[in-house]
Amino acid sequence: MSEAALLFDLDGTLTDNFVGIARSIRHALERLGADVPDEATLRRCVGPPLRSSFATLLRTDDASVIEDAIAHYRERFADLGWRENVVYDGIPEMMGSLAATPRPLYLCTSKPEVYARRIVTLFGLSEHLAGVYGADLAGRFDDKARLLAHLAATERIDAARATMIGDRSHDIRAARANGARSVGVLWGYGSAEELAAADARVGTPAELAALLSG
Repeated sequence: MSEAALLFDLDGTLTDNFVGIARSIRHALERLGADVPDEATLRRCVGPPLRSSFATLLRTDDASVIEDAIAHYRERFADLGWRENVVYDGIPEMMGSLAATPRPLYLCTSKPEVYARRIVTLFGLSEHLAGVYGADLAGRFDDKARLLAHLAATERIDAARATMIGDRSHDIRAARANGARSVGVLWGYGSAEELAAADARVGTPAELAALLSG
């Protein structure tokens, strides 16, 4: 088994992709003739699997309707949306600091892996990562607990010694389901209340680096 690993969420943890995600969701809903929600509702869609977000927005469990929405979303996101993104202040320094420790860093995101790879490469974060794991386009790893288990099995990581870092409750649930430690970050899309079950919470990337370097 490898050294105890650090597993990072992407949206709301390393980068802020709200603009690209929100505009692509609006594009999909407009194509379907559906109502476009307010910004607060759209912000809740950043982090969870897209299929569950569209099921909620469209008030349906009809898989064909949800897949149509995803197809419309991706026609914009694949071209423009993934670039409408910024790295949070302090993240490059934090990633560089942690990459200098013996603990390997991995990306573990509900975003489709094809887009996640583009984003971490665009922002120069990929050089710090031992691997990038995300959902596939068919939704096989929409459940983040399943994705984390897949990452651990593929990389031969002891999940009980790993730490999942993220900004939403599903990051914390995925860690708990796999026996991993969790750290909630408060600069993303989840509230302190949403992250209450995390083993630790931090307010800045510098605090996170200090916590994980100890």
